[in-house]
Amino acid sequence: MKKKYYIGISLLLAFLIIIFDQISKWIIASSMKIGDSYEVIPHFLNITSHRNNGAAWGILSGKMGFFYIITLVILVVLVLFYIKEAKYNLFMQVAITLLFAGALGNFIDRVFNGEVVDFIDTNIFGYDFPIFNIADSSLTIGVIFVIIALLKDTTKKN
Repeated sequence: MKKKYYIGISLLLAFLIIIFDQISKWIIASSMKIGDSYEVIPHFLNITSHRNNGAAWGILSGKMGFFYIITLVILVVLVLFYIKEAKYNLFMQVAITLLFAGALGNFIDRVFNGEVVDFIDTNIFGYDFPIFNIADSSLTIGVIFVIIALLKDTTKKN
């Protein structure tokens, strides 16, 4: 039986996420100074110009060589996983595409700017969540989707 891939959907989704991510980062970087903040939804959502030269929450700050290598490995693994494991499963293909687009969006920032532009600043139930961007959101949603897809697959087999 022939493997079924939804390449068109995956490419379009990845393209839209990367474009939206890069345009939003460009708007923030070109129109706001680092530290500037605008309240969008009181006590919940601000747009705050921030830079991160590390991973999530600034972990491993300044280790760009490490991030280049790790990101390239992750991108290759995601493509291989897409080809080998996501056949017939549009949901898993979308999940992997979200992971790929998010990783690539932040990788582009690291390569061209040496840091990632973050700007989505939320306060959730009194917790001032670390500032993030669209690529980070794509990564997070992708991880959640992969977990859901794997759990669904596991329950099907049992």
